[in-house]
Amino acid sequence: MGVGPALVRSAFLVNAVYAESSRAYGITPQQGQLLCVLRPQPYGMSELGEMLGLAKSSLTGLVDRTVQRGLVRREADPRDGRAVRVALTDEGARLAHEFHEATCRRIDELPSGLNGAERDRLAALLARVVLDNKVPEVFTDPEVTP
Repeated sequence: MGVGPALVRSAFLVNAVYAESSRAYGITPQQGQLLCVLRPQPYGMSELGEMLGLAKSSLTGLVDRTVQRGLVRREADPRDGRAVRVALTDEGARLAHEFHEATCRRIDELPSGLNGAERDRLAALLARVVLDNKVPEVFTDPEVTP
């Protein structure tokens, strides 16, 4: 199997685990991404749109639905009174932490057939692909994230 098909098939595999984890926590995969992005800090709507690859109207709907669930809130941006930032509520922070940890555990089990050296090599190669393509930090290593 070539690199392209292997990456596409692995994306399907990871997306399936992500969707399963989202269902287990009663959120959509998009809400899971939003919560994980907001774990370190609040972000402005334009920053969130770039990080999540969403158009303004799609992002607004996602934030609206997540606000209604009590998981995020809109707050004034201290640097620009006209702008709005999105931040986790206490409940959202708790759920984001639990969701992130559980999903990372599930994804970490995917290459269970590899030995330690193979897993390390896979991680190094994937990290390079991610860095070379400037992928936003939606999901980070649980040991590194606050």
